[in-house]
Amino acid sequence: MTPARVALAQVLAAAGLDPAAAGGIEIGGADPVLPTGFLIGTAGAATLGAVGLAADRLWCARGGGPQRIAIDLRAAAFALRSERHLTVDGRQPPGGWSPLSGFYRTADGGWIQLHCNFPHHRDGVLRLLGAADDRAAVAARISTRPPGELEDALAAAGLCAAMVRSGAEWAAHPQGAAVAAQPLIAITRLGDAPAEPVDRRAPGPRRPLAGVRVLELSRVLAGPVAGRTLAAHGATVLRIGAAHLPCVPRFLLDTGHGKVNAEIDLDAPGGPERLAALAREADVFVQAYRPGSLARRGFGPGDLARLRPGIVYVAVSAYGDGPWQGRRGFDTLVQAASGLAAEEGGDVPRHLPAQALDYATGHLAALGAMAALERRAREGGSWLVRLSLAATARWLAGLGRVPDPAAARALADPGADDVDDLMMATDGPFGRIRHLAPALRMSGTPPHWTRPPAPLGSHPAAWPAD
Repeated sequence: MTPARVALAQVLAAAGLDPAAAGGIEIGGADPVLPTGFLIGTAGAATLGAVGLAADRLWCARGGGPQRIAIDLRAAAFALRSERHLTVDGRQPPGGWSPLSGFYRTADGGWIQLHCNFPHHRDGVLRLLGAADDRAAVAARISTRPPGELEDALAAAGLCAAMVRSGAEWAAHPQGAAVAAQPLIAITRLGDAPAEPVDRRAPGPRRPLAGVRVLELSRVLAGPVAGRTLAAHGATVLRIGAAHLPCVPRFLLDTGHGKVNAEIDLDAPGGPERLAALAREADVFVQAYRPGSLARRGFGPGDLARLRPGIVYVAVSAYGDGPWQGRRGFDTLVQAASGLAAEEGGDVPRHLPAQALDYATGHLAALGAMAALERRAREGGSWLVRLSLAATARWLAGLGRVPDPAAARALADPGADDVDDLMMATDGPFGRIRHLAPALRMSGTPPHWTRPPAPLGSHPAAWPAD
């Protein structure tokens, strides 16, 4: 089998689906697509292909007929960095990368990465270091401290950083060992509930997830990508944010397709009650906040299973279980900690040319939700689906490398002209958005979005008509 088909079989098995189903999808192209030695196109094709096969299973359960499913590695690779290929009225929206974010040399010749993209994280780093808001000043402070000691100090302060480790160093670290013991996707039964057919609100062979209601509580990328993916297959996705929480406009535009966008402040009077009322009518609850954050407010997995028996609770974290389970993390930090950035850059660490961990984990989260919905339809129950960026990083690293990694890293980074044939336009409240069309091709139920991205809080916190 090709690397992409092997990876697809691995992903299907992780979701509890038959790995032999990997033969039921057409896969074209080959890595490298992007300037990296890692198999980014393979990872994108495997995760999106598995989503397509899971959606097809739900479609067939509704009475739908056979259809052709196909994915190309080129389109799949770009799908793992779709925010880079987005314009609004001809202009690229601002990104969220802070001038202070990135890699710094430490006292012993090592490296550490800071993540200062949200203002409160940036300000906390500056306070802890006693540095001015200037990259040179931050670099001078960091250069006097060992990376491990600084990493722990920043984490203890609730800030975002990661020491750059090799793959071997990560494997020997207690958190790396904990990740190695965890599955790529963990799907467990939370409690008993009656079986519910996936088409109970919208009977018949419509779209695979027609009538399925998804509450999405997340920011940045992995969680929102999961919601966007479920919306592409017909789910009604209600994203819940809060006005006081910062967001990155480019990511909001990139992942906002197909969603209703509302706000609830869980710290305000009546906020938890409003969210609970929505959750009672939901099928899937997707959240990607730091582990324990929503549980402290009464919205942990067990809380939701009691509130809404039959719920599928999807939880995405940075590091999963282990000594770092409560640590804040983002895609680039997990790349630094897990050895990806060290291998990619050599003497000077470098990030992958895609936020592949975020996007792939988002696809895997949507896959896990679909697999759990199928189990709920077959045997009833409430279900918990757990994923982490670190587990996805381990899987990506285990897929192998392109035949000539050095030559692949020397490739030019694709620009707008290189993806023009994969683009589409959507008109909405923000203007005309040019963005990547869905990479997955399905002849009977082609993925698409019925709502354009909308500004934060532009809809009421209520379920729209299915």
